[in-house]
Amino acid sequence: MKLILASASPRRQKILEDLGIPFEIKISNVPEELNLALPPCELVETLACLKAANAAKEMKEGLIIGADTIVVLDEKILGKPTSEADAKKMLHSLSGREHLVFSGLAIVDGKSGKQQLAHEITRVYFKQLTEAEIESYISSGESFDKAGAYGIQGKGGLFVERIDGCYFNVVGLPIHLLYLLLKSMGTDLLNVTY
Repeated sequence: MKLILASASPRRQKILEDLGIPFEIKISNVPEELNLALPPCELVETLACLKAANAAKEMKEGLIIGADTIVVLDEKILGKPTSEADAKKMLHSLSGREHLVFSGLAIVDGKSGKQQLAHEITRVYFKQLTEAEIESYISSGESFDKAGAYGIQGKGGLFVERIDGCYFNVVGLPIHLLYLLLKSMGTDLLNVTY
């Protein structure tokens, strides 16, 4: 079964590439609007489903994968920073604290329209950050396209003391959950090769 990733995220693409899983990319044009009225788990599932369904409109076959990731601190959603000041504020708020990372996954069968939907939660513990560390990290440019203003797979990982849960979820694509959802739809990633 052909796999289509409905995401422009280079991090999600790299995870699939590193696993040796063949896939195509169909970028979804769904705006990532944060509906704060929804609980985080419902929000990420809804956005993932919208992305997959939007990309599936132009597909007659294949399994379309939609994903969305947010950072939650004290029940407040931290999206992607809109400015340097916003990134700095987010990093200050995460400093020395624990927070949750939610990722929603949606799989849509392009032929039948059948859907599978789920989410993953990982608890992340940040070290106490100094002002110099925050300034240096922001100047690296790594903050600006990532929820919570950091990337665990890059220099932002230097701030993470530990996690409780799936590392890949924090990167943006929880692969164990993806494996289970695809398997429930008849595709076993262990047997997919180029």
